[in-house]
Amino acid sequence: MGRIRFKKKTRVEQEIPTGPMADISFLLIIFFMVTTTFVVYRGIIVDLPDASQIDVMKSKRNVVSVWVAADGRMMVDEFHVTLKDIGSVVIQKLQENPRVIIQIKADKSTPYRQVSGVIEELKMAGATRVSFITRTSSDDL
Repeated sequence: MGRIRFKKKTRVEQEIPTGPMADISFLLIIFFMVTTTFVVYRGIIVDLPDASQIDVMKSKRNVVSVWVAADGRMMVDEFHVTLKDIGSVVIQKLQENPRVIIQIKADKSTPYRQVSGVIEELKMAGATRVSFITRTSSDDL
């Protein structure tokens, strides 16, 4: 009698190619690095004074912020300045946009002579639209 030979079925193995995975992951990393923005606060810490009555400004478009810290450091928008530089910076901002509003954000423990000096510089620069920023009891500062 003869032997019957059965053919072994060959299995087809399905494998996921992992070669392009590294390329895809690096592309995703580069995409997220390019599109992500990190907000870094480069200002000075100012503890705003409290106010009993305030008016809220609706537009932030025409606003230049002047920060005055308790230790005497000052900033106009994101740039550190001295008291003598505030006038020239504000003149430049007013030439760019005559409708600009200057917001003074002074720490509540800032000596009045520093705030008064800022106000005098703004007067000499011709800034007529000036406001003071305060904190209300509902602010979480």
